[in-house]
Amino acid sequence: MEEVANIEAKSPAKAKAAWREMSLNDIESLVRVAENIHADLPESDQVFAERVKLFPEGCLALTEGDSDKLSGYVISHPIRRRQPPALNSLLGEIASNADQYYIHDLAILREARGRGLAQECIGKLFEIAKRYLTTSLVSVYNTALFWGRFGFVSRGVDEGLEKKLLDYGEDATYLERKNEE
Repeated sequence: MEEVANIEAKSPAKAKAAWREMSLNDIESLVRVAENIHADLPESDQVFAERVKLFPEGCLALTEGDSDKLSGYVISHPIRRRQPPALNSLLGEIASNADQYYIHDLAILREARGRGLAQECIGKLFEIAKRYLTTSLVSVYNTALFWGRFGFVSRGVDEGLEKKLLDYGEDATYLERKNEE
């Protein structure tokens, strides 16, 4: 029994994870997470850096303790309704007539999952999203049920959106939710 107590006393306490606004200095670590989670859906570091520059309040980094390495991230920004960007494409700018909030990517490393961090992040995004009537995303890896817990439902797509979805994989599904005021 004493040996167990000694081992526990020597083990470092689990560092508290927290979401913070992302900076351009986080891009290298973000790409490491993206390559781990989305190996089949690669995007260039220029795409991520552009999103951070264009809409920093919608780009959050998940860190643990004093570490600069990310355990997760989210990229989100306004778009024109039902016009999500193609995978691995630059926006150039946020459209002045953007009328929908878009969650481009939420990724959390496996070792940081199961602690309510995704829910916490989505809550932060919904505060921003209140400025728009709806929020949308492209669900990948059969995550539509996960997103359904937050009010997202599948919507029919036109031919243009259907073509964009093909780049996101066979299981890609366009989802929307009505935002609360």
